[in-house]
Amino acid sequence: MTGRSGPLAGIRVIELAAQGPLPLAATLLADNGADIIRVDRPGAAQRADAASDVFGRSRRTIVLDLKDPRGVDALRELVASADVLLEGFRPGVLERMGLDPVDLLAAHPSLVVGRMTGWGQDGPLALAAGHDINYLGLTGLLDAIGEPGRAPVPPLNLVADYGGGGMMLAFGVVCAVLRARATGTGEIVDAAMVDGAAYLGSLFYGLAERGVWGGRGTNTIDGGAHFYRAYETSDGRWMTVGAIEPVFYAALLPVLGIDPVDAPQRDKARWPELSATFAAVFAERTQAEWVEAFAGVDACVAPVMTLTDAATHPHLAARGVLPRVEGHLQPAPVPRYASGPLDEPDAARPQGADTRAVLSGLGWTGDRIDELVAAGVAAEAEEARADV
Repeated sequence: MTGRSGPLAGIRVIELAAQGPLPLAATLLADNGADIIRVDRPGAAQRADAASDVFGRSRRTIVLDLKDPRGVDALRELVASADVLLEGFRPGVLERMGLDPVDLLAAHPSLVVGRMTGWGQDGPLALAAGHDINYLGLTGLLDAIGEPGRAPVPPLNLVADYGGGGMMLAFGVVCAVLRARATGTGEIVDAAMVDGAAYLGSLFYGLAERGVWGGRGTNTIDGGAHFYRAYETSDGRWMTVGAIEPVFYAALLPVLGIDPVDAPQRDKARWPELSATFAAVFAERTQAEWVEAFAGVDACVAPVMTLTDAATHPHLAARGVLPRVEGHLQPAPVPRYASGPLDEPDAARPQGADTRAVLSGLGWTGDRIDELVAAGVAAEAEEARADV
């Protein structure tokens, strides 16, 4: 794998393999030029086609047994060559491995240790298991999502795992690296999904505090309003309507053939009735027919694409939002910079594909690497062994 360009080029990150938000954070850093070395566990499950792993792309991979002191020693050498260490264990696990972040910073003062957990490094639930839905439930955000009188609806795992977890971790790490570059002082970043999810909900806590947030599914932007929801079309597909501002609402009604006098936008008592009216109108045509009807109309209306056909939409196709990496559909690196595009992603490599090369880069001899491989402390991918 060749060196990557981008604003984070020159920053080396050691990623201890994990699930969920941590690999998203590492991928954000990798897509923006950071040199990521992922440390995988021996025998860890992996896809038959490694290239399909979006959150494994654009990094090198080595396999080390971190339950063996020799594997921990190898990791310690890797950390000594890096700017950042990313880990997603429960609180205390890294310390029990002999890699206490405080000690690591004492040995490497400019190091940044990014720690990803669900509940945080402290607090009554710090050691408890959890998933996205649990963090959203505890923060009150899940209570705000769904239809009135029905169970809350989990928004995939986009909010707590990826938004509140992975993206906040990446942001915190970059902030800490900037300070370390300026002052020589490293940092331990405590990124908790419950914290990040709450931060993303800032607006809604404020609305609830002021008493202007109603029950689930009764507000303007949670599907309660007839002008902000999705409607089924005659072919079983869907259209989104987000005509919040009066100017967009005014543009929407003529296309639907609805008289503005019969559809007052802000009469909340009539929202259920008007939602039923809109639903009946949208059910009269196919999605394609509605797309054509709204072409050139600035009314905040767009089709609901499926995950498999989104890349074919003309706008996403024109911007290259969902390219293929070795035949696999993947989102393009973000964000975009005026100075030029980020490098195209490198497909994910089989676990251990770079074990020998990375350890050799630390000055290890072939005999030393062979010894650890023979002992099962390190491992190479089959294709890597074939190349030796």
